[in-house]
Amino acid sequence: MKGISPAVKHILIINVIFWIGTISLGRGVLFENLFAYHFVTSDLFKPWQVFTHMFMHAGYVPTPGGGETIYFQHILFNMFGLWMFGTPVEKFLGTKKFVFFYISAGLGALLIHAGWDYFQFQTELSNLIQAGYDKEAIFNLLNESKYNPQWEQVLGERGLQNLVGNFVGTLVGASGALMGVLVAFGVLFPETPLMLIFLPIPIKAKYFIPAIILLDLFSMLSGYSLFSPSNTAYLAHLGGALFGFMMVWYWKKNSFNQNRWN
Repeated sequence: MKGISPAVKHILIINVIFWIGTISLGRGVLFENLFAYHFVTSDLFKPWQVFTHMFMHAGYVPTPGGGETIYFQHILFNMFGLWMFGTPVEKFLGTKKFVFFYISAGLGALLIHAGWDYFQFQTELSNLIQAGYDKEAIFNLLNESKYNPQWEQVLGERGLQNLVGNFVGTLVGASGALMGVLVAFGVLFPETPLMLIFLPIPIKAKYFIPAIILLDLFSMLSGYSLFSPSNTAYLAHLGGALFGFMMVWYWKKNSFNQNRWN
């Protein structure tokens, strides 16, 4: 792979291996159960999922006829972005520092996303318990991916989604870590012109990257997705961007003092 930096190359290869495993073994269920991030109180949660989820991507999506089709767009766009922005960032930071940065941005994305999900879940769980429902019975149903329809009378439609959806949902993808890389690129190379496929006008990175972040923020707050699937974890994107910015800003600010990491 000429023109690609070492860490980016290996991260890309790991992602492709995980994706091939996802579509090849167990129709996606086996790898998702093992390596996707599951809600922390779910029976399917395993500690290693904190790391492995950022190397996973969606393998199958349902089709209108009731079947499934292989979904390659998720990994394609993420890996293209990793190659495009990650290579110059790695060359600037160095391989060891870039690996630390990438993993940290991915963990930061998970921390923000999972923390908010947990807060929402605990709020609705407390509401059910106060209404007289048994905590153990609630968890037994949720771990079977089921729920009591009467819960909606207590929680409302949105509250029920915060309880059930957060518990049974999974998180996969490199998007959180990639958003950190995008922000690092914008901070380190702000004057670099970037071109959009659907808007063939060069836009400097210092304008393009914040626009992407604002678009994610708009999509999260409005519930209206312009370019991403409806199940996109926008909060994870924003968490990765935040942690990425804090790290690269700190390193850039202290690049010539005792905090420099060579």
